[in-house]
Amino acid sequence: MSDRSFLSWPFFEDHHRHLADDVEQWAGANTGQIDHDNTDEACKALVAKLGEAGLLGHTAIDPDNRASKLDVRSLCIIRETLARHDGLADFAFAMQGLGTGALSLFGTDEQKQFWLTKTRAGKALSAFALSEPQSGSDVANLELAAVRDGDHFVLNGEKTWISNGGIADVYTVFARTGEGDGAKGISAFIVPADTPGLVIAERLEVIAPHPLARLVFDNCRIPASALIGAPGQGFRIAMSVLDVFRSTVAAAALGFARRALDEAVQRANGRHLFGAPMSDLQMVQGHIADMALDIDAAALLVYRAAWLKDSGAERVSREAAMAKLYATDHAQNVIDKAVQIHGGDGVRKGSVVERLYREIRALRIYEGASDVQKIIIARHELARG
Repeated sequence: MSDRSFLSWPFFEDHHRHLADDVEQWAGANTGQIDHDNTDEACKALVAKLGEAGLLGHTAIDPDNRASKLDVRSLCIIRETLARHDGLADFAFAMQGLGTGALSLFGTDEQKQFWLTKTRAGKALSAFALSEPQSGSDVANLELAAVRDGDHFVLNGEKTWISNGGIADVYTVFARTGEGDGAKGISAFIVPADTPGLVIAERLEVIAPHPLARLVFDNCRIPASALIGAPGQGFRIAMSVLDVFRSTVAAAALGFARRALDEAVQRANGRHLFGAPMSDLQMVQGHIADMALDIDAAALLVYRAAWLKDSGAERVSREAAMAKLYATDHAQNVIDKAVQIHGGDGVRKGSVVERLYREIRALRIYEGASDVQKIIIARHELARG
């Protein structure tokens, strides 16, 4: 089992430690037979199981409890643990949170009751539709248009790189409604998957398979009641959601890194070179030391950001950016060292470290690429000065 001593850090309360035990037990029992060749069905099955176990209750607020709020430390613990066991399990869990984050933070009571009751139980899959062909990192440049027509909005345009695209039951869609230029003219909407005019135009294949799609909105007509928050508030909504969930991406990277270190230690202790255990080689010891250092530094950044948010900080953009940047970039380094220690077996298709090598790369891009995180951090420091 991976090092769990971090759970004694003062960032956590007893219920977080109990949660970590529960997730570890669930993951050990449910992630060994995941079919990675059929990601659509695998994700649907995982969401159903996560819902039955009550773990999806952490992905969104409880619509029946007005005092309910998202606990970012819990989200991070769950994502780290699931990612350490299996990346697709982490993906299935994470998208239930990201896809409904706007509803948790800005939805009406009716919207929350209808959708969050389903997603928290694993009865409906959700997706977050923000990226477009010409506006990935540059969110304010999105072009999907939502034109008011009486008691409805009519959507026309595209979204791409949408996780859970093609299998989601509901999409949180960001579109230009024109209240102002750039970020000031964007609104957020709930769009059920069966809405006429919403078309799954293309399924996208990536190096670590999971459900992804390009969506086309062709005169897609939705009621005005589908609006989340106020008109023109969409950019703020999107950034608020990312402010919560960006730290959890870092936690998933941390989980991947911990698994890589576990595999590297097992390899170094179990393999002999030049008449002695591989672990006796100082170069290997150096790699192991670097990996352990990167993991602990990442964990401190991840759980600092999560603790700050849970402690009532309105925004943790700087801290979440630091966590995501460091954890994802350095998880890449940790996994690369694990591959190196495994030698030829490290690049053999189907090995654990080969899978981790493919899975980590996307985390340095989605929900804000590493370069964007650097800009966020720098702007905060320059403003402070």
